[in-house]
Amino acid sequence: MRIEELFKQHDVETHPVVKFNTALPLDLGAQNEALSKVDLNNEASFDQFIFNQIASSGKDVGIGGYGEVRSLYSRSELFEGEEPRTIHLGIDIWSKAGTPVYCPFQGEVHSFANRNVHGDYGPVIILRHKLMDLEFHTLYGHLSKSSIENLSVGQKISTGDQFAFMGTYEENFHWPPHLHFQLIRNMQGYKGDYPGVCKSSGKEDYLTNCPDPSFFIY
Repeated sequence: MRIEELFKQHDVETHPVVKFNTALPLDLGAQNEALSKVDLNNEASFDQFIFNQIASSGKDVGIGGYGEVRSLYSRSELFEGEEPRTIHLGIDIWSKAGTPVYCPFQGEVHSFANRNVHGDYGPVIILRHKLMDLEFHTLYGHLSKSSIENLSVGQKISTGDQFAFMGTYEENFHWPPHLHFQLIRNMQGYKGDYPGVCKSSGKEDYLTNCPDPSFFIY
C-alpha cells in the first residue's frame, strides 16, 4: 500500500514540513532555457534567479522538483561520471535561510551528518517513522549547522515539532536557501546520507523507493 493511502485510510494527523500559505511552482528542469543564462556557481546570480521569481509572484515560497530531470548538477563533480546523475528524487521548498522545518509525523532520529562537499546536502537529518507495520524515512537536506547540534540518534520527535532550520548558502553547500525533502522506504544501509539525485538508468527503482512526498507538504 502507498504511504499516502495508509495515512488517509487510518485518518492519521500530519503536519506540513514548512509553514506557508501560497507557493510558486519552480521549474529547474533541463528544458528551462532561462537557466542557461544563470551563473549557477555564483551565489548572487543563482539566488536572484530563484527569489526574484518568488517575490514577483507574490507567493510565500517556491516548490518543485520531484522526478525532475535537471542539467544544473553538472556544476558539481559530485554528480558526474560515465552516466551523470540528473533525476531529482525529492521536493525542494525554497525560502529564506532560518525558515523553520517541522516534523510531519512522529518518529525518531535515524541519522544525521554534515555533507560538506560542493553541491551536496550540507547539514542533513534523516528521521525514521512507523505507521502500523510500515516503516519509512524522511530526509531533510540543506539545513543550518545549528540543526544538527545537540542531536542524537534515537531522539524522539513528535508530529509538528520544529526541529531544524534551512541553512545559508555557505552552510547548505552552495545552494540558495531551501529544504530538500525526500521520502524513503528503505535506507539500504545508508546513514547520514541517501542519494537525492539518481542516474536515468536507475530512475524506476529509485522513484519506487522514494515516492512523491507532496502528501507531507500541502
